[in-house]
Amino acid sequence: MKIHEYQAKELFRQYNIPVAQSSVAFSKEEALKAAIDLGAFPVVIKAQIHAGGRGKGGGVKLAANPDQVLTIADQFLGMNLVTHQTGPEGRIVRKVLVEAGQSIDKEFYLSLLVDRQTEKIVIMASQAGGIDIEAVAEKTPEKIIKVYVDPLLGIQGYQLREVGFRLGFPAPAMKQLYGLLFNLYTFFMESDASLVEINPLILTSVGTVLALDAKVDFDSNALFRHKDLLALRDLDEEDPMEVEASKYNLNYVNLTGNVGNIVNGAGLAMATMDIIKNAGATPANFMDVGGGASAEQVENAFRIILADPKVKAILINIFGGILRCDIFARGVVDAAKKTGVTIPVVIRMEGTNVDQGKQILTDAGLNLTFASDLSDAAAKIAAAVN
Repeated sequence: MKIHEYQAKELFRQYNIPVAQSSVAFSKEEALKAAIDLGAFPVVIKAQIHAGGRGKGGGVKLAANPDQVLTIADQFLGMNLVTHQTGPEGRIVRKVLVEAGQSIDKEFYLSLLVDRQTEKIVIMASQAGGIDIEAVAEKTPEKIIKVYVDPLLGIQGYQLREVGFRLGFPAPAMKQLYGLLFNLYTFFMESDASLVEINPLILTSVGTVLALDAKVDFDSNALFRHKDLLALRDLDEEDPMEVEASKYNLNYVNLTGNVGNIVNGAGLAMATMDIIKNAGATPANFMDVGGGASAEQVENAFRIILADPKVKAILINIFGGILRCDIFARGVVDAAKKTGVTIPVVIRMEGTNVDQGKQILTDAGLNLTFASDLSDAAAKIAAAVN
């Protein structure tokens, strides 16, 4: 689960991670009040969306006086901000962060994330922080520092020192960096984060270390332990169909193709998408109804996919185990009766009670095409959409 910069900075403050003074605003009038309350100009106005690249996309601007605050806030609020992370569709800006301007002496990059290959927490840092960090990682990867922390041992003093020395931090600011990094690691572990990123981490002209930006992703599977963090979820930043699917515990990701998929099991769903692509069609979604889905969940999965105007055909690929084929078939029939299916549906079912499931679907009189195996299903669905 992603959160906004202003929310991340509020959490940083709770962990004594230094950030600049700032306030969130939902109107230009609130933005002006926030700027005046900061007590000095210039201030920085930052569009708040769940995507990076806002600076390059025109979503971060400096305001030197109250009139500029009003102008910039009015320009940002309601705009469709397009960055390299939003895709061409962009995101609507509904709030802005008004932050005290800083005199920057040096910019750094700092992040923590889970490294699945080593099963450790990796600290990534660079002297080349700022808006071009992606280009730095691509063209000069040797400038990216990596320090691995065993989560069973926790972050050690020598690791703090290694990051500081390799970043070339000046000695007077080194102690500040150690404290910030230790607290950042503590926050990362206690909140079950999957990513915490500060870009840039700055050293001001008076020698103060500050997190000038804050990006945080939480492990959604751990949110049952963090009701306070779950309350930070912004549904306006998420795909409406994905939000709808989450209400029924369906694992759904909206994609750009035209073949809707309903599959039980994440691995099987990934394989199904690959085979569809190889057959010459393009998946419109990832949909895993899970091994223990009920007929009601199947019905809702079918309804959500049918509501997608991109979908020109549906491929159902079910291997019945915990989710029996007869239960799945009843869900499909209920959904088809309630929504009305007017597009081709290809179904491949194997496993527990497969004959009963096929009989239920046949008796319902639905316009379904049965496939003998997954390759046959992919060929038939590709022919349907092409």
